[in-house]
Amino acid sequence: MLLKTLFHLHLSFLLIFTSQAAVQDFCVGDLSAPEGPAGYSCKSPAKVTVNDFVYSGLAGVGNTSNLIKAAVSPAFSAQFPALNGLGLSIARLDLAPGGVVPMHTHPGGSELLLVVDGSICAGFISSANKIYFKTLYKGDLMVFPQGLLHFQVNAGKGPALAFVSFSSPSPGLQILDFALFANDLPTELIHDTTFLDEAQIKKLKGVLGGTN
Repeated sequence: MLLKTLFHLHLSFLLIFTSQAAVQDFCVGDLSAPEGPAGYSCKSPAKVTVNDFVYSGLAGVGNTSNLIKAAVSPAFSAQFPALNGLGLSIARLDLAPGGVVPMHTHPGGSELLLVVDGSICAGFISSANKIYFKTLYKGDLMVFPQGLLHFQVNAGKGPALAFVSFSSPSPGLQILDFALFANDLPTELIHDTTFLDEAQIKKLKGVLGGTN
């Protein structure tokens, strides 16, 4: 009798948990509302269509006519709202000859890079200040753990193409050079904290649009 009672209790709990888990299959982001720490609020299921689960924004080559000769075309939750709450996203990376993605971090997720065409030198720096880098070719993958400084450089003479996936629908981005030289952080403070020459700091601020 005790075993029979326990079985029925177990079955009841299983049915309850299964029912609760099935209440919400997805949460397509409502972009008309602000994004919070947990993502976007959910779009009404009655307004969700199959088109919400399809995104075609990565087909075209990105515009690499810029200072770093690189273009990142994201498919994050802000561009592809169906990713909201699912813990993943993707982006297209185009690197012209000489192109580079400077040292940067993604505080919101780890990154997995897949080289589709060309060759890319990529690497990251651990919290112990050890560098891991390698030249990658078509079909190669490299992972960059969450929050660590990393970079990508076109290692060939032609264009390079890669796709990068993230363990977050909104991984965030902070580029080290822009964090230091593209704002109004005083030159004296940058000098004191980085030991860079003040003339070089001002030159970099001029290139990247910083002041002070």
